[in-house]
Amino acid sequence: MIYQRLKNIYKIYFGYEEIAKVLGISLPSARVSAVRLVNYGLLVRLKRNMYVLKEAWDHLSREEKFSLANLIQVPSYISLMTALGYYQITTQIQHDFFESICIKRTKEVTIEKTVFNFTKINKELYFDFLKVDNFFIASPEKAFLDAVYLTSLKRYSFDKSSLDFHKLNWDRIKKLAQRFPEKTKHVLIQYGNISKA
Repeated sequence: MIYQRLKNIYKIYFGYEEIAKVLGISLPSARVSAVRLVNYGLLVRLKRNMYVLKEAWDHLSREEKFSLANLIQVPSYISLMTALGYYQITTQIQHDFFESICIKRTKEVTIEKTVFNFTKINKELYFDFLKVDNFFIASPEKAFLDAVYLTSLKRYSFDKSSLDFHKLNWDRIKKLAQRFPEKTKHVLIQYGNISKA
C-alpha cells in the first residue's frame, strides 16, 4: 500500500518532503519510513535525502544514471572513458560503471552494484562540459584530455587501442591543451602521433 502511494511521485528521485506529502506523514516519520523501505528493498538510497524506487532503478537508462551521477556529487560532469563511450569514440563498453570529474574529492560510490567513480581535478581544469538533456558531460575532446591529464599524473590508465582517434577534433584538443600542465602536453604528443598514423 505504501509502495503504491510512493509511485505517485512522478520524479526519478525524491526526498523526505515528497515521501511525507504522498504518505500524509511528518518529516521525521518520512525519514524513518525511508530507512525501513530501503531495508525492505523497495527504495534505493542515492545519498542523504535522495531516493529512487527500486522498481524504477532497475529500468533506468544510461543517460538517467548520468543525471544521477551529477547529483550524487555536486558539482561534477561525466567524463573519461564513460563520456568517450557515449560519443562512440571507444569500443570499450563499461557496464554499470560511470566516471565523473569533480572538484571536491575523489571517491567511489557503489549503489545496487552500479559504481559511480568521481575523480578530483584542479579547479582551473574544470571546464568545457555541456548540458545534454538532464546531465552534464565533457565534450569529446575534454573527456580525452581529462584521461590524458590523469594518465600523466599516473592516476588513470586506459586502452588507447580502443579509441578511434579520427573522431576527435585535434585542432580543438591542441587549443584546450594550452590550459593543461606541461607533463600533460608531453603525454599528449604521443597520442597526437597516433592520430596522424
